[in-house]
Amino acid sequence: MKTLWTTAIFLASASTAMAGVTVDNCGETLTVEQTPERLVVHDMNMTEMAFALGLQDKIVGLTGITGWYKTSPTFDEARGDIPELAPKYPTVENLVAASPDMFFAGWYYGMKPGGEVTPDTLEPFGIQTMVLTESCVHLHDNRPVATMDLLFDDVLRLGQVMDVSTKAEELVTGWKDQLSAIEAKTADQAKPRVFLLDGPADAPFTAGKFAIPDAMITAAGGENITHDLDTSWGRTSWEAVAAANPEFLVLLDYQTGNGAADTFKFLQEHPVMSGVDAVKNERWIGLRYEELTPGPANIDAIEKMADAMHPGLF
Repeated sequence: MKTLWTTAIFLASASTAMAGVTVDNCGETLTVEQTPERLVVHDMNMTEMAFALGLQDKIVGLTGITGWYKTSPTFDEARGDIPELAPKYPTVENLVAASPDMFFAGWYYGMKPGGEVTPDTLEPFGIQTMVLTESCVHLHDNRPVATMDLLFDDVLRLGQVMDVSTKAEELVTGWKDQLSAIEAKTADQAKPRVFLLDGPADAPFTAGKFAIPDAMITAAGGENITHDLDTSWGRTSWEAVAAANPEFLVLLDYQTGNGAADTFKFLQEHPVMSGVDAVKNERWIGLRYEELTPGPANIDAIEKMADAMHPGLF
């Protein structure tokens, strides 16, 4: 009986191994028969997910880092000698040359619908694609409104695919505990009207209901004035923003020039925005790109926002 039982366990384990790991991928299934050994990651936020899971030894290349962003010493130390295959969006040739078996990217995070690099164009080369969940709305507009699960679920999915589920679960549990503590402090506070701005422009680029900053602003104890914008990241008008009269600003800081301070000066001199409460009262915070796109920096960024919105609470 003991021999039969042992054999049954072996066969069940073998069957599970052959079946691989299956995760959701923008409403479709992504089945990975073997743990990827050669991973390429696009963008700082997704790269930081992979670094948080300790996947550096599996990463054969990064894309979309230095063409847009200034990295931090912490990021550079975690990256080590991992090469950058393309400073902005990669080509199929960039990716194929690195011989990866998995590409972690998203729509408008390294891929464009109908563009050169998509899961369909990479598949013939044996490259599977794991898609950032926040970006799925660009293909399927029936997505749920953003919550912090955009971060949690993607880290858990990456953990499953890369066979580091225990580490992923530990990270997510810690982040959820930290988030609960922040939300408990802000629960009884007045909720300021908040506007997020991604740099000076003729038409403001901001976060709508499907982008993770919408959930971050809520968690920090504020109300996103562009919550009704039916997109993740998109454009609105200065007139619409001014009419909502934001009381607090979140300014994306690319760390070039004077960073977010330059954006705030732009608003102070803007004929429409100079009169809104947040500008007149100089109530704003600058946050980096990787803090405002799904990634490990989100939770600390929520606490920074909450502290700036509710002085003396933290």
